[in-house]
Amino acid sequence: MSGLEPGYRALWRSGELTERAARAQALLRACVLCPRRCGVDRAGGERGACRSGARAEVASWGPHHGEEPPLSGWGGSGTIFFTGCSLRCVFCQNAGISQGPPGTPMDAPGLAEVMLLLQSGGCHNINVVTPTHFVPQTLEALGHAAAAGLRVPLVYNSSGYESVETLRLLDGVVDIYLPDLKYADADAGRRLSKVKDYPAVARAAVREMHRQVGDLRVGADGIATRGLLVRHLVLPDGLAGTAEVARFLAEISRETCLNVMGQYHPGHRAADYPEIDRRPTREELAAAVASARSAGLLRVSGW
Repeated sequence: MSGLEPGYRALWRSGELTERAARAQALLRACVLCPRRCGVDRAGGERGACRSGARAEVASWGPHHGEEPPLSGWGGSGTIFFTGCSLRCVFCQNAGISQGPPGTPMDAPGLAEVMLLLQSGGCHNINVVTPTHFVPQTLEALGHAAAAGLRVPLVYNSSGYESVETLRLLDGVVDIYLPDLKYADADAGRRLSKVKDYPAVARAAVREMHRQVGDLRVGADGIATRGLLVRHLVLPDGLAGTAEVARFLAEISRETCLNVMGQYHPGHRAADYPEIDRRPTREELAAAVASARSAGLLRVSGW
């Protein structure tokens, strides 16, 4: 474990973490946590566009050895998979979690206990997966966990469809941002993820994430301690717009760490969309990686 202390511990000691959690909880009363801004009273028990209510709901948790090597290391990334999502991706690889029934409800002390168990099990970080709609609950749990000795980095593993206002509540809290950057084209986002403004919203979010944490930093042990690591899933026929995505990231910083992912397969409802009802070819994957490097990025991988 790195000797650097995660930022949330300083915020916990100052009382700022408790204040951030309270401000986030207030947003649940007419929910505007995600860019859909559906205005539902989740604090009162209603469920929003994310299909979630007042309490955090967890599908599963445990050490994950299949994340990027700087996150998984040898001890695993301590993943907490939340249920629900603000997107409706027709090809979702985890549709049973994101678009299925609610998971196990957890209050803040229960969620904090999970974080502490992951740390005690040797995980290098706490990796909250699809956390956007549970930011208030995560902040509250983090306060309990910090008080009990949590001190590993916090990874915010998201779809990239984020509200900048919500992200600002996480400034100094999140150590490592792990967003998707799914599309360069708004029509692709509209058709395949059912939101009209994915590229513009995600780009603003990624800029804010980089402002907060900067480029990915990795310790001498190979484990990430802080920074931004972007994921980009290659779709058939270049639908994800890899070259344009990479050019945008290079404008932020040529040191932006990009994982060009080749594991797409036609899951969930992809069979209803002929343009994505197949896996990308080897040639398409190679071209995607080459285009990302040609855009000027210095840290492109295909983990």
